Amino acid sequence: MVARLLDSEPEQAYGYAKVAFRLASRVAAVREALGFAAYANEKYSEALAEFRAARRMTGSVELWPVMADCERGLGRPERALAMAGEPEVHKLDKAGQVEMRLVAAGARRDMGQAEAAVVTLQSPELASNSLQPWTARLRYAYADALLAVGREDEAREWFGKALEADQSGSTDASDRLAELDGVEFVDALDPEADEEPIEPGEPEEARTPDARDADTEEPAVQEPKAGAEDVKADEPGEASGVPETEAAPQPSTFLDNPFREPQPGPAAEDTAGQDGSHDQRD
Repeated sequence: MVARLLDSEPEQAYGYAKVAFRLASRVAAVREALGFAAYANEKYSEALAEFRAARRMTGSVELWPVMADCERGLGRPERALAMAGEPEVHKLDKAGQVEMRLVAAGARRDMGQAEAAVVTLQSPELASNSLQPWTARLRYAYADALLAVGREDEAREWFGKALEADQSGSTDASDRLAELDGVEFVDALDPEADEEPIEPGEPEEARTPDARDADTEEPAVQEPKAGAEDVKADEPGEASGVPETEAAPQPSTFLDNPFREPQPGPAAEDTAGQDGSHDQRD
């Protein structure tokens, strides 16, 4: 699980490594795994301690370059350079020696020695045309060192060579090339990229229909005509004083609503019994 999550979820990988450490702290592979998990989370002091423990258990020198890089992470580039000159470096395989060269060049740059970093990376491995797992990273580091000293044309050339060797996409050489060429990438899936802001004073015709609709205000409700309250309820079409194009206000009582059918009540029945006629509203 540590190996599976180390690149994508380093914090979770560190959690698994701590559990493994509690279960089997005397296993060299466990100490090495915890060291790499701590290194990925920039816990350089803990990582260095775990790498040293794994080295004592196995007697192997293969962790020497990453131990030197932990010294860089702790702000001790001089110590990393000193480790680059130790006899252990000669016991490393070719990949380990290239890693040690990368760490030494990084230490030079940490110390402000950019030109020395360029010289440190110049090696037979850099000039070789054969592609190895470390070729892309070595060429990329050399291009970055060249750019740091202002040799932009050479840096562009070596970024291109790094991109050719980078089969797994372990570097961002393509982005660095685009940056040097002044190319700016735009996310085609970003919805805001398709929207053009309306400039102040832009003609109405240039705006989208949705924008015009959003700015259109609904017409204000017209007030009843003056004297509408004096209109008699028995005059057709003018009972409430509300224009025909507008809805009548919601009534609260029958007397306020001349359009509502009256409900018979005791008063209506009494009136009909007296003179045989009904109220005009009936």
